[in-house]
Amino acid sequence: MSKVIKTEKQKIALRAISDNNYTLLEGGSRSGKTFIVLYGILARATLKNNTNHLIVRHHLSHARMSICQQTMPKVVSAMGAEGAIEFNRSSSIYKLTNGSQIWVHGLDDKERAEKILGNEFDTIFMNEASQIGYDTAELLMTRLNPSKGIRGKLIIDYNPPSVHHWGYKIFHTRKFPDGRPVPEADYAVVKMNPADNLENLSEQYLEILNGLSGNKKKRFLDGEYTDDTGSLWKRNWIKYNKDTDQIIFKRIAVGVDPTGTKTGDEAGIIVAGVASNGEYYILDDYSLHGTPKEWAEEVSTAYHTWKADIVVAEKNFGGDMVEYTLKNVDKSMNVKLVTATRGKIIRAEPISALYEKGQVYHRKEFPELEDEYCMYDESVTVSPNRLDASVWALTELSDIRKEAFFGRA
Repeated sequence: MSKVIKTEKQKIALRAISDNNYTLLEGGSRSGKTFIVLYGILARATLKNNTNHLIVRHHLSHARMSICQQTMPKVVSAMGAEGAIEFNRSSSIYKLTNGSQIWVHGLDDKERAEKILGNEFDTIFMNEASQIGYDTAELLMTRLNPSKGIRGKLIIDYNPPSVHHWGYKIFHTRKFPDGRPVPEADYAVVKMNPADNLENLSEQYLEILNGLSGNKKKRFLDGEYTDDTGSLWKRNWIKYNKDTDQIIFKRIAVGVDPTGTKTGDEAGIIVAGVASNGEYYILDDYSLHGTPKEWAEEVSTAYHTWKADIVVAEKNFGGDMVEYTLKNVDKSMNVKLVTATRGKIIRAEPISALYEKGQVYHRKEFPELEDEYCMYDESVTVSPNRLDASVWALTELSDIRKEAFFGRA
């Protein structure tokens, strides 16, 4: 295999993964975290015959885009492993000539989740774990059952979310979310920032990171955790109801806060529903960094997966181009454009009031959305994409007088 040129921080990360059973790689965007984890997994799969390794993200489509299309091909090429590995696109499984397999999966439907939980793995990598709730993470941990002669490895990476995330609690506070102490040994943290990966970044990308506002700069450039700084939402207002299979929904909407570039803000894509008893639900979060075509495809996926009635998208960004982008991808979607005529705080207040009254439930933990709710401070955060998308969707579904808060397209 070819020699991979590693940054100094990537070498430290590999040593941590080698020496510990549980490793968290945290830090800013494009710091080389995911690349070095995939390198380590491919090396383990190559050295140990007939072993199984899992790479998992919140959504399979995001895993395929980020892992299968972008990062893994670079790792395979850098290692000179093209002849030793074959990718099955339909199953999203990499098969090595020595019998080892690397699974790439999402947690976005029961069938996939059950398939994962029906198998055991020598390595589990939770990629972008800021999007994964603790209940799900804990279930995944039960699937770590290594083969004889190999140590099991659980690896986590993310851009640091808030201090309320389970990753911060386990690796920094040293307590599990239920209060149990974390063992002193075998839990390592490595911080990796863009400054540690300068040789692989363009000046333009660094300018983009330096131009971010408030909490986003703190997170994606400096790799720092944030705390609740907002006034709109409180954590204890967020309630959960996981039995949504038994609920009859009168209407389902996909809220969209668009973005124009792949390197800028995420496109916020939130699915919400109103039940026959008048309760509201956040059903899923499909938000992603992507080109207009990529986020439009994700909107289409969300629309059809949840059998939604309508897509509600903000018109301010790009005007009619938003509708054109969506319809160019999927003409069957019922798209409604809305125009923001008031400030974000005024638009969001009626929705936060629904939460305060206990009228909104989340189908499961949505850590990134919940962080945006509780951390939004208009003086430091310009674009809370998930918050905006959820406000569009819930306002469309609710009895709130929309005209008072949004212009009509």
